[in-house]
Amino acid sequence: MQTRRDWLKKGSAFLAGAPFIKAQTARRPNILFFIMDDWSHGHAGAYGATWLKTPNFDRVARKGVLFTNVFTSNPKCSPCRASILTGRNSWQLKEAVNHYSVFPNEFAVYPSLLEKAGYAVGLTGKGWGPGDYRSTGFTHNPAGHEFQKRTLKPPYAGIGNRDYAGNFDDFLAQKPKDSPFCFWMGTTEPHRFYEEGSGVRAGRNPADVKLPSYYPDHRTVRSDMLDYALEVEWADQHLGRALDKLEQTGELDNTLVLATSDHGMPFPRVKGQIYEHGFHLPLAACWGSQIQGGRTVDDLINVRDFAPTFMEAAGLKPAPTMTGSSMMDILKSPKSGIVDPSRNVMLVGKERHDLGRPNDAGYPVRGIRTFAHLYVRNYEPERWPAGNPETGYRNVDDSPTKQFLLSGFDNYYRMSFGKRPPEELYDVKADPDCVKNLATDLNYAALKRKLLERMEEMLRAEGDPRMLGNASFFDTIQYTGPSRHSYDSWLRNQKP
Repeated sequence: MQTRRDWLKKGSAFLAGAPFIKAQTARRPNILFFIMDDWSHGHAGAYGATWLKTPNFDRVARKGVLFTNVFTSNPKCSPCRASILTGRNSWQLKEAVNHYSVFPNEFAVYPSLLEKAGYAVGLTGKGWGPGDYRSTGFTHNPAGHEFQKRTLKPPYAGIGNRDYAGNFDDFLAQKPKDSPFCFWMGTTEPHRFYEEGSGVRAGRNPADVKLPSYYPDHRTVRSDMLDYALEVEWADQHLGRALDKLEQTGELDNTLVLATSDHGMPFPRVKGQIYEHGFHLPLAACWGSQIQGGRTVDDLINVRDFAPTFMEAAGLKPAPTMTGSSMMDILKSPKSGIVDPSRNVMLVGKERHDLGRPNDAGYPVRGIRTFAHLYVRNYEPERWPAGNPETGYRNVDDSPTKQFLLSGFDNYYRMSFGKRPPEELYDVKADPDCVKNLATDLNYAALKRKLLERMEEMLRAEGDPRMLGNASFFDTIQYTGPSRHSYDSWLRNQKP
């Protein structure tokens, strides 16, 4: 942990060559980035949910702006977080396209850039990861210097004991008094595991849960969702404590607050999957009088837009390696609805997330999302998207819901674990659960072709190796996870 002297030394070395847009006469804003782990879009009171309570996320939305169309370019922890930090889509990040990878150090990360410009930079909880950043030259997590000392007793097993808000207090106490700050508060909730049945024991009613249509209406699933809800609410409390601290110290109105997630909930057919609920994220932002409150914005936003936004808020130019676009014009606009009509398309994709297929192969996908449709191209449809059955479908977190779906070899099972066709097309307005594939409907043939062509054109422009004849690169990426046993080794171990 850095000392106050370290902070002061960095501040006094305030970089004459820092890329300022204009001379800094006004006080530079603080930045608080709050990110839950595995929290789905729509699961907040601000979006109309009633079966879980998020008063502090809702508070940010009321004070500022609520976004309805925010997406990650890759719905898994480390690829999404790499996109956030670097301002690049995940296929532009070399090894960092994969979960449990190494983090290349050739792409600038916004916390380091802000620190060089005189910001105090800190992190509590989960920053970038899981994966390896030290072997590429990072001396600390790319999300910031860690403040992890404080703990508390959580109310349920499965909830971590880290006191995120308390660690934020420690960070504020140690930073130089006159330095602006950039702080990453990353909760590990609502990542699994959960204390099974905790939601029901807390007095919640399973009948209140709104289930997606790809799950059967069963108490097991409803109870599991309530356990998830408790963890969302726990994380939201820490956001509230951080907001209260900033208000008490008079810093809230000078702090740009972004509250979001990295991908959808840790349930089958959601986390890690290229369907609407897997890569569609919650987002709310506030910044005192700089953002007009009570607005809702429908523009399509990508998480790679966060880094250039933070840079512009600090009066800096985005790094040349950042390919996202600042959202500052949207944040400062008085408009609701569609503010910037050019933000009308978003790309998503993945290569390998976790192991569980022959030769540790991935499940490569690319997709394009417009206001009305989602087109998905599955490049290896003969593979199992959730991992092979004999390995336990390792690309899906273990849970009561998973086990229940596996107990019935029916359409619910197939929607979560079965093989998928080469092409999928969904009307996301009429079918947000993405259960009615329109790709073989001749009435949509022209639209499907148009979306495919536009997607491939955009991916080529972004340098996606899969579009440029170098898809084999993705098979060379090292897996840095806890288990290095390949599928072939697993098979050998099953033999007598």
